[in-house]
Amino acid sequence: MGKKFRVAIAGASGYAGAELVRLAAAHPFYEITAVTSEKSAGQLVSAVFPSLTGVVEHRFEALAPEALAERADAVFLALPHTKSQDPVALCMKAGKLVVDLSADYRLKDVAAYEQWYQTPHTHPRLLEEAVYGLPELHREAIAKARLVASPGCYPTAAILQLAPLIAKNLVQPDLIVIDAKSGISGAGRSPALPYHFPEAHESLEPYKIGKHRHIPEIEQELSGMTGKTGSVTVTFTPHLVPMNRGILSTAYCKLVHDMTLADLRSLYREFYKGERFVRLYEDIVPNPRYIRGSNFCDVGVYTDPRAGWVVTVAAVDNLVKGAAGQAIQAMNLMMGLPEESGLTLPGSYP
Repeated sequence: MGKKFRVAIAGASGYAGAELVRLAAAHPFYEITAVTSEKSAGQLVSAVFPSLTGVVEHRFEALAPEALAERADAVFLALPHTKSQDPVALCMKAGKLVVDLSADYRLKDVAAYEQWYQTPHTHPRLLEEAVYGLPELHREAIAKARLVASPGCYPTAAILQLAPLIAKNLVQPDLIVIDAKSGISGAGRSPALPYHFPEAHESLEPYKIGKHRHIPEIEQELSGMTGKTGSVTVTFTPHLVPMNRGILSTAYCKLVHDMTLADLRSLYREFYKGERFVRLYEDIVPNPRYIRGSNFCDVGVYTDPRAGWVVTVAAVDNLVKGAAGQAIQAMNLMMGLPEESGLTLPGSYP
């Protein structure tokens, strides 16, 4: 077995953080040296997450970024949005590789970040250095990066399902509608009334219509593929559905000119040729059940030829490819490891 990299995980008692702990504990080249949680400091990880009994023996500790950095070669931060700015900066100052799972370093435009997240950004220079952590689009930049901003779960699905169409200028960039459904874990582990079982069970609810914080992230990355800032605008409506985990994203685009379904699928096969974690479906439709617990993004392409629309469907596990798994995929690249290290398990079924 090769060299082991010491990794620390901040915010490890949230859903994404716990998934990071689970995956990192089984990673052939990682050694977990510290895990933090403000709410659970002092408790054994296995006491908070019994599924990790006998797997992780650490206790949660309070977050002290500089001390944390001394015990690790690389740091994952799974802190709430707006809470990662200073911890990231301190870990970077200590010379560590950093993957941040919050939105604090995803948007390149400081003004856009401050508008959508309603808080000042105190480290704008690091915004310039941060690389958006979607390996399928930014693999070479991630491999050279010191700081990676791991994408949101909804944008991961939306960007991957639309990228081939945008890259080839095949659809009208201002007429893109994304309808996405997420399991309740996407809202985080902190209790709130909408996620209480009697409220969410047997329910289907759209929320933050036209004002979800993932909108600028999706538009930034898709516009970047055209080379023109602000060239792509999307109408994005997320929905909360009564399942624990998983995202199903359906996007509708108006074709610039007629294309056959066969040609569209050929385009997707060529665009994602050799991609370990993007699976293209033709005879069946992507379903969150098929990728639960895995790092795959499943994509299907379909047409409504009568109306001149192309419809794409993507499914991801919001806690793996939409969070922890993708963060590890990026960190593997930063460390010079095989990209799939620690991420080769298929989804569970049923």
